[in-house]
Amino acid sequence: MSTLSDNPLLQPPAANALPLFSQVKAEHAQPALEQLLTSNRERINTLLASINSGATPVSWDALVTPMEAWDDELSQAWSPISHMNSVVNSDELRDAYNACLPLLSAYSTEMGQNQDLYNAYKKLADSAEFATLSTEQKTAIEHALRDFRLAGIALEGDKKSRYGEIKQRLSELTSKFGENVMDATQAWSKTITDKAELAGLPDSALSLAQQQAQGKDKEGYLFTLDFPSYFPILTYCENRELRHEMYKAYLTRASDLYADAGGKNDFDNSAVMNEILALRHELAQLLDFANYAEYSVATKMADDPQQVIDFLSDLAKKAVPQAKQEFAELSAYAKEEFNIEKLEPWDVSFYAEQLRQHRYSISQELIRPYLPIDTVLKGMFETVQRLYGINIEEQTQFDSYHSDVRFFHIKKDGQLIAKFYFDLYARDKKRGGAWMDECRVRRTLADGSLQLPVAYLVCNFSPAVDGKPALLTHDELTTLFHEFGHGLHHMLTQIKTAAVSGINGVAWDAVELPSQFMENWCWEKEALAFISGHYETGESLPDDLLEKMLAAKNFQTAMVMVRQLEFSLFDFRMHKEYQPQSSASEKLNYIKSIVDDVRSQVAVVPVVEYNRFQNSFSHIFAGGYAAGYYSYKWAEVLSADAFSRFEDEGIFNTTTGQSFLTEILQKGGSEEPAVLFARFRGRAPTTDALLRHCGIQSTATGAA
Repeated sequence: MSTLSDNPLLQPPAANALPLFSQVKAEHAQPALEQLLTSNRERINTLLASINSGATPVSWDALVTPMEAWDDELSQAWSPISHMNSVVNSDELRDAYNACLPLLSAYSTEMGQNQDLYNAYKKLADSAEFATLSTEQKTAIEHALRDFRLAGIALEGDKKSRYGEIKQRLSELTSKFGENVMDATQAWSKTITDKAELAGLPDSALSLAQQQAQGKDKEGYLFTLDFPSYFPILTYCENRELRHEMYKAYLTRASDLYADAGGKNDFDNSAVMNEILALRHELAQLLDFANYAEYSVATKMADDPQQVIDFLSDLAKKAVPQAKQEFAELSAYAKEEFNIEKLEPWDVSFYAEQLRQHRYSISQELIRPYLPIDTVLKGMFETVQRLYGINIEEQTQFDSYHSDVRFFHIKKDGQLIAKFYFDLYARDKKRGGAWMDECRVRRTLADGSLQLPVAYLVCNFSPAVDGKPALLTHDELTTLFHEFGHGLHHMLTQIKTAAVSGINGVAWDAVELPSQFMENWCWEKEALAFISGHYETGESLPDDLLEKMLAAKNFQTAMVMVRQLEFSLFDFRMHKEYQPQSSASEKLNYIKSIVDDVRSQVAVVPVVEYNRFQNSFSHIFAGGYAAGYYSYKWAEVLSADAFSRFEDEGIFNTTTGQSFLTEILQKGGSEEPAVLFARFRGRAPTTDALLRHCGIQSTATGAA
């Protein structure tokens, strides 16, 4: 058993020290957190006692500077545990992580409801010093006061304690939801020994399946519900029964219909979801909001819930007619060419790919050889070097948690300004999807020096197989650029106050702007000339393939948009319309009733009765997107409109790039996103550019 003195999570803070991943064990987590939380409580109580007695006058340096340092110390201890729980999960690590959640939740609630701490911040906001503070410092204080209110600072007695109970339980439930999704995903697999059953599957998918089978000491081909394994079956495999089997397994993960090989169902999220919704609603009402959607919007760009509904409904009005037309064309094609009388959901991706190839002679697999990972990374780094004048250098010596992980430095004008980890490939015990998270935040240290920002960038691409390097599809390329855009937002900030530095303090419906913005370069010939390069010859993506890819860019984009609108409307309406007085049976059917109603308005693909996608909708039940999934579409309007300036002035125009850097990326959460956007674009955003980029016909103009 380790002692606190040799706990790698409790090493004395050193300027710009990185996590000691190789030394961190599950047993280190709880003792480290308990010691730091105890220490923080003591230090904060001492500080507040001194302020209350008048011995310490309230000032930025007396109040905010030490609070920020103590928060960061806690964050640096928790960061490696939280990250490793997502990327190298184990039973021991999961237990340790879950044991820490209630401790952190209780501490967060306690600080948010600390009346003396609130009074100190209020006193600072009302002081003469406030007028002399920088914009970022003022914003940090204003956000802190807002967050005190949203944490129930005004609550009393039973309501205050109930708020704490709800926050702690929600922390446990959202973690459980994510665990159930991961476990249900990884518990299912299928081995196929007859290659004939896999006709149509590209060599890359076959090689990966064969490699996975060998890794489990099995013959043939092993398929799982991880996206790099699942997606090729639905898109390319001619075996309709296999497509249906995998589709059903994927859509019933973590639901009442899930069962493992032994017939057990330990991962059903149904009750978890119901309890999460009930507690979110109760939390919102405790704070005098009508519902959780109203509570959610309080920290976002959108003015009120109705503006969000109107925004989504307006896009649906423009996209649904075209989406219906696209689906009708696909159905007709499947019937005429393949004698498919009724297009089922597990047929859509397959016949869409057939139609895409028929019309444009292009597929993801044709592009994949031109996107080897090292060439892509070099090209992506060249892109941002041209735009923002930064240089990125890979490091070979660093402490890591897995052999897949790579580490990089970012320099500007020869000075080191940021660092990041790249964890790119799918594997066992790793959460699905792609994300960016904070490892270190940029802030001023006590001695006046700077702590540099550090980011985790995580994807789940297919690894190298058959002696070939990892080769990306174009969809994966855009995912990579998307996450790197988040990373740049975090790492290129010039803000020195932690609460509004990088992605901190940024309204959730604006946080996707830099990420979606970066995706645009994946479609530009001038950029693809150096982003791509055949893994054998080095040849850039040929003009004929690029032209076909661009011609196919808007293939079924309306169908894609209405699917995103379906998710967004479902999420927002579910939180907005929730009624706690519903009967037990109504509660049981509430979530499904919202899904069904939304689909009746916007969905164009038929839905099977067993579809339980909501049971694995981690963004809203285990992530930060509750009553906020619409943020993707909201920010897509911003990103398309922002990029339209580059279209006008040149995609590598250094003046335009510098403007985006200084007005958006460097500002973090220090100012309102609408103000920053208008400063960059010269006006408020409109939906015109998004609809044009998606090939959706509309003459109407609407503001985000």
